[in-house]
Amino acid sequence: AGGVGGGCLVPPADALPPQVLVDDTEDVSLDFGTEEELALRKARIRHPLATFFHLFFRVSAIITYLFCDWFSNSFVACFVTILLLLSFDFWSVKNVTGRLLVGLRWWNQIDEDGKSHWVFEAKRVPTIAASTEAEARIFWLGLIICPVIWTVFLFSTLFSLKLKWLALVIAGISLQTANLYGYIHCKLGGQTSISRISSRFFVTADAPKRQARRISEDCIEQHGKTGTR
Repeated sequence: AGGVGGGCLVPPADALPPQVLVDDTEDVSLDFGTEEELALRKARIRHPLATFFHLFFRVSAIITYLFCDWFSNSFVACFVTILLLLSFDFWSVKNVTGRLLVGLRWWNQIDEDGKSHWVFEAKRVPTIAASTEAEARIFWLGLIICPVIWTVFLFSTLFSLKLKWLALVIAGISLQTANLYGYIHCKLGGQTSISRISSRFFVTADAPKRQARRISEDCIEQHGKTGTR
């Protein structure tokens, strides 16, 4: 009634078109993912223990090689200590730190015919479970730089004629180059994924059971036919 008396008609509220007021100076928040994904992206080191031991053994082997004369006058003690550190490094990098820090693993298997096969695996994980950039950078830098340092030790040993260290230096180059070679194969083109290997393993393990079951069923069937005759 008030609208008619005023000389203008006011349409009902539900007939008005929806209007959105947008302020050009207002910041618009964009959705870049869930809070959990953002927290993981900001995380610098998600596996501190694995990252520590990825560098600890190989760096300790290098430091011991350089300053072993300060620690002990016994060549055998220094030789065994460095060789143990190199062995611990090879095992930890191959079986633990590569899988945790970059989701890669390489290993060797022997089939029924006795043939050796090298398997290079690249684990397919979702973004939320992937390793951080800092962990991957530390992993690859440690994996590449240390074999280069041992190669420098090889030339210095040859030029200085310290041939008693030659076997140890060659062992260091071999162990660390083996890990580098394996993980490069995993990174550039692994033959199969871990999930595919697992499924193939269970299928292979179940095959003898199914074969034995099939043989028993055939025997029962043949025995039934013989009894019928």
